[in-house]
Amino acid sequence: MSMDKASADCPYPGCFFCVMKEGNPSKRRASILKFFRELPSQDDDGQVLPISGLWNTAMAHPNDPEFIELGIFECMSALIWKGLKNRRWLSHDQNIYIPYYAAHIIGSYTMNMEEFADRAVRAGIIPPLVELLRGRLTWVEQRVAVRALGHLATYASTFPAVASHGEILELSIQLAMSSLEIVYSHFYQYVDRRLSYHCDLLTRGMGGVEMESRKAEEWASQLQCWSLQLINCFAFKPEFLPTICKPEFLAKLPGMWGGLVNENSPAGIGLLRTICHHKLGRGPVAACPGIIEALCNIARSSDDWQYMAIDCLLWLLQDPSTCHKVIEKAVPALVDLAEISSLGDHKKLGDSIVNVLQECIESQGTGRTQINSHVKEEVEELLNSKQRLKWEKNMPKEDLHIKQAAALVVKLEGNSLFSSGNISGAAAKYSEALALCPMRSKKERVVLYSNRAQCHLLLQQPLAAIGDATRALCLHNPVNRHAKSLWRRAQAYDMLGLAKESLLDAILFINECSQSNDPDLSLRQNKVPDYAERLVKKQMRAAWLFREAAIKHGGVQCEGDAGDMCGQETDDSEWETASESEIGNEERDEIGNDICGWENEVERKDKYKKASLKGNLIPNF
Repeated sequence: MSMDKASADCPYPGCFFCVMKEGNPSKRRASILKFFRELPSQDDDGQVLPISGLWNTAMAHPNDPEFIELGIFECMSALIWKGLKNRRWLSHDQNIYIPYYAAHIIGSYTMNMEEFADRAVRAGIIPPLVELLRGRLTWVEQRVAVRALGHLATYASTFPAVASHGEILELSIQLAMSSLEIVYSHFYQYVDRRLSYHCDLLTRGMGGVEMESRKAEEWASQLQCWSLQLINCFAFKPEFLPTICKPEFLAKLPGMWGGLVNENSPAGIGLLRTICHHKLGRGPVAACPGIIEALCNIARSSDDWQYMAIDCLLWLLQDPSTCHKVIEKAVPALVDLAEISSLGDHKKLGDSIVNVLQECIESQGTGRTQINSHVKEEVEELLNSKQRLKWEKNMPKEDLHIKQAAALVVKLEGNSLFSSGNISGAAAKYSEALALCPMRSKKERVVLYSNRAQCHLLLQQPLAAIGDATRALCLHNPVNRHAKSLWRRAQAYDMLGLAKESLLDAILFINECSQSNDPDLSLRQNKVPDYAERLVKKQMRAAWLFREAAIKHGGVQCEGDAGDMCGQETDDSEWETASESEIGNEERDEIGNDICGWENEVERKDKYKKASLKGNLIPNF
C-alpha cells in the first residue's frame, strides 16, 4: 500500500503501520522515505503511535541500517525542534511523548555503530539534543538526551562534533551533581504533582505509585550514570581536565555509585580512574579532602569497582608530585590488599602493589616523600613476609609442617582465651599464630585474620577489623568470597557509619551463605538470617539514593545520627552470630573448629544461635 492510500480498515491516510506491511520492497522504501520527510510537518492526531513503534524497533534492532538510510535521524531531529518551539503542538493529543521517544530512538541507533553515529551528526541531531540537555522540557528528556550524546561522544569520529558544543561538558557536570535532587523534587517527593506522561513512561503500563517510585529511583540513577559516562569521554582529553577537576565536583564523585540498580556502570570511581590516569588530573584529586579516604574504602571493597580504586591509589603514589599528599592514607589500604592474586582481568595485582610500596620506601628521605614510622613499619613487615615466602620455598616439608602445627597450637590457645572472655589475649595469640604460620598456608591464614578481625570488632576497633577482614578476603580462593570476613567487615563499616560499604558486604555475605555447604552458614528455602536482614534494611535506608535530597527538602527527619533513618541500631543481635563456626567442613577437618559467638566480651551466649528466617532479602529494584 502506498502513502497516498489507506487500507479499508485503517482510518489514518498514510498510516506508518500500513506502510510497513507493503510487500514490494522498492515501494516500501519509497513510502518510508516519504513518511520520514513529511511527518514533522503534519499536525494530525495519532502521531505518537508510529513514533512509539519506531522506538520499539530501535530498541529491538539497533544495528539495522534500513531506517538510518531512509532519514530517521533527520525526522527525529525535526520532531524534537518542533516540540521545543511549538508548545501548542506539544500539548495537543499525546505529542508530549514525542521528544522523549525521538531522543531515545537516536540514542538506540547510535549505541553500537559508529557509521550510524556519523550519519546522526550529519543529520544535525546534536543541537536539539543539547536543548533537551539544558532542561528545556523535563528531566525525562534530559535522561535520553544525555544518553544519546554519551554514545556519540564515545566514537573518535563524532566526539569532536560533541565537544564543539562547549556547554555540553558543563551541563553534564551540573546534571551529574543535581540529577538525584531534580528527580526527587520534581517527581518523587510529591505524588499528586507527578506529570501523567512521566508516570506512564516509567511504568510502561504497570501502574501504581510504588512502581512509579521504584522506577524513578532507577531512572534518576541512570541520569547520573549516563552523565558521568559523557563526562568520562571528555576526561580522556587533557584539555578538558581543568573544567572537570573542580573541587566541588571531585568531592562528590566517590558518592556517585548508582545505588544497586546500575551495577555495570563504572559510576564516579570510573571517572576518577580516568582523571587519575593523567598527570593533570592527579594533582586536583590528591588535593581534594576526603577523596583519598573514599578511594581507600572502595579499594578494600568486594565489588566490581575495586580495581579502579586500586589503580587510582597506585598512580597517585607513583607520581612524585602527589605521592607525599596521599601516602599516609593510601599505603595502609594497599598493604591490606598486597596478597590479592588476581582481580578479574588484572593478573598479579598484589605483586604490582608490593612493587609500588617498595618504591615508596626506597624514595623515603628524597624530595617531599615522607612516611611516618608506623606506615613504614607496615610496609617493611609486608616486604619481610614476601621474603619469608621465598625462604619457605627452600625449606624442607617437615619443617613447614612443624611450623604449621605450632601455628595451630597457638591458634587453639587463642580460641581458648576468646572463650574465657580474654579478647585482647586472643587477638595477641592470633597475631603470634600468623607469625608462625607458613605463608603458603592460605586457608589457615584466612581463618587467623578473620578471627582477629572478630576480636577487633569486640574491642571496638573497626579500622583494624576492616584491615584484617580485607586481608582474609584477599587470601581466600576465590577472592572476596569468604562469608564470615564479609560479615565482619560489614559490621565494622557499620560502626564507622559507612552505609554503602556495609550494605555491599552484607549482600555479598548473604550470597555466599546461600551457596555454602556449612550448616551454620547455609540458607534454607531461599531465606536469610534475621541479623543479616536487619543490617541490610538499615543500610538500604542509610544509603538510599535520594537520601541527601530528601534531607535537604524535608523528606527525612535527621537529627544528628540518631533515629530510625539515620542512626545506629540499638539491637546488637547481629553480633551474636558474628563468630559462628568459621570454616566449612573441608577446612574444619584440616585445622579444627573456629571461635564461637559472643554477645560481649564477658558474657557468653549460645555457641550457635539458630537464626530465624524472615523472607527473601535481595532488594527488588
